[in-house]
Amino acid sequence: MKTWNNALAWCVGALALAAGRPTASPQRGGERGLSQSTENAILLAGAVTVAGIIVTVITAYVKSHLPV
Repeated sequence: MKTWNNALAWCVGALALAAGRPTASPQRGGERGLSQSTENAILLAGAVTVAGIIVTVITAYVKSHLPV
């Protein structure tokens, strides 16, 4: 159960961090950094990864509590 709580806390923390991150302002000439679309793609990949982890954790939890 402790592993379940740790995984859930990590997932919630990652989602809160991603949700609280402000979007980048439009790029100005000579400014370094990633483009808006690249940042969005990275955030989307992170969200998909977190969702996959959540599904995996919940699936493992449910399977471990099913009667044999």
